Amino acid sequence: MRGLAYHTQSMHKVTNQSASAKDLKIAILVSTYHNEITNNLAQGAISAFLDADGEERNCTTIEVSGSWELVIIAKNIAQLGNVDAIVALGCIITGETSHDKIIGHAIANGLMQTALEWGHPISMGILTCQTVEQAKARAGGNCGNKGIEAMHAAINAEEIIREQHAQ
Repeated sequence: MRGLAYHTQSMHKVTNQSASAKDLKIAILVSTYHNEITNNLAQGAISAFLDADGEERNCTTIEVSGSWELVIIAKNIAQLGNVDAIVALGCIITGETSHDKIIGHAIANGLMQTALEWGHPISMGILTCQTVEQAKARAGGNCGNKGIEAMHAAINAEEIIREQHAQ
């Protein structure tokens, strides 16, 4: 039971939105495809970083042509080692084929593999929606802003990694 209690506390810590970005350097990679939506995601992520006491100079935004390209850019940024975490933002809308599912799975797998190899968080704020309206609702509309959530996740994960290394 004791292990379970520790696990529960750890899971609560992950969702804590009060983590500090004070000493963190974070790269935000934002797809320019569906620009109206992804710009809102990026603005949310930047606001969340600054609200968590991050310094503007420590938050770099890099525009990427599409969600597919986020993976290779994230991989290169991770290899440079100039940042502590990456937030990948994009938007994939379902079309007439299953292309969206194939692309979404490949991106998720690529980002996860890069994060595991790097040992630092790559938070995935890539919307996969049926319609543009659904995407807008998740990019600052009535369903919140997934850019904010992705930034909180990155900050929290890096804080936990740092705490573990300090022990």
